[in-house]
This record gives sequence, C-alpha cells and structure tokens, in this order.
Amino acid sequence: ARVQLDTITYNAGVSACGKGGQWARVLKLVAEMASSSAEVDTIAYNTSISACEKLGRWDKALGLVADMAFARVEVKTIT
Repeated sequence: ARVQLDTITYNAGVSACGKGGQWARVLKLVAEMASSSAEVDTIAYNTSISACEKLGRWDKALGLVADMAFARVEVKTIT
C-alpha cells in the first residue's frame, strides 16, 4: 500500500533530511508540501529554517521566514 503524504509525513521527512544535512532536499520537500494538499505549518517552517541555519544557508533560512510571513503561518518564538 502507498503511504498517504500529509502534513505529519512531510514534517517527518523534512526533519530527517534536516538532521542528515540535506538542506536542498528540505527545501524541495517544503515546496512539494506547498503544492500538495498538505498544510505547510509552523513545524515544517521551523524545522526547515533550523536545518538551513545549522548548515550555514542563512539566505535560504531567511527566504523561508519570508515565505512563512507571506503564507500567514503563525510565527512562534523559536522561529
């Protein structure tokens, strides 16, 4: 059976890729998530921003912050 991709499964993938140092794959998953029926939530953005920051990709992290604001996703203290 095929796994249904939803917000939770995408967030798990984003987290795993972030921990694995794969910032480009993190960004691809977030983009894929945004074009699907899954909600790109605060968890997805924070995990992605954190992964990019830890890997020295501040340009990508700041781009995600801007995307988050544009999508009107709630910004938390950790963001």
